[in-house]
Amino acid sequence: MSVVFERTPSLLDVPFHYCPGCPHGIIHRLVAESLDELGLAGEAVGVAPVGCAVMAYDYFGCDMIEAPHGRAPAVATGVKRALPDHTVFTYQGDGDLAAIGTAETVHVGTRGERITTIFVNNAIYGMTGGQMAPTTLPGQVTQTSPYGRDVKTQGYPIRICEMLSTLDGVAFAARVSVDNVKNVREAKKAIKKAFEIQKQGLGYTIVEVISACPTNWGMTPTAALEWVRENMIPYYPLGVYKDVTAKKD
Repeated sequence: MSVVFERTPSLLDVPFHYCPGCPHGIIHRLVAESLDELGLAGEAVGVAPVGCAVMAYDYFGCDMIEAPHGRAPAVATGVKRALPDHTVFTYQGDGDLAAIGTAETVHVGTRGERITTIFVNNAIYGMTGGQMAPTTLPGQVTQTSPYGRDVKTQGYPIRICEMLSTLDGVAFAARVSVDNVKNVREAKKAIKKAFEIQKQGLGYTIVEVISACPTNWGMTPTAALEWVRENMIPYYPLGVYKDVTAKKD
């Protein structure tokens, strides 16, 4: 029997700790495949967050560093400046990146640090039990918004790619999803492009991945993906928000 699909070398052969139906496994694979296909795995350094992916260092075959909550961009900045020839990436959730780490995220972008961020947006705090996140949708029920997010008192969700694309130091900002095969393929293209632009030294790159959280949403994995399509993607439109390498008409 011929082999038609196998694990990419930079994704280690160990069981994931993620909940059933969680897309983190898919996103991990796309990151690992991109590093391997670009020949960057041997020089890559990843920075793990505080959140559901806190143990990402167990899954990637490259060097990994654990950062305090929200400080992954700051840690990655230090690594990149000390090792400018290495490929440096952070892997962060919405609580880590867009709440406690908002300042680090904005300033790493405005400084144009030559690092890449993989930002997983599932609109909720996953690891700590399902509290409202900066990306929770208006009206969405969470543990801390039991009647739905009220924008009058709790504000509006933060659209990270739209915000960061206004900064001069940001070279690439794209929003993707992994809810179906087509979108998974588009997500991989964006992740590879982000790493390629980093190697060109053109500035900060970020790929936001719209994701599901079946456990904290209280849904089956299938229903959670439908919810992504019906609610999250309309509010967070997919696409490339900035690409300094794109040809202009």
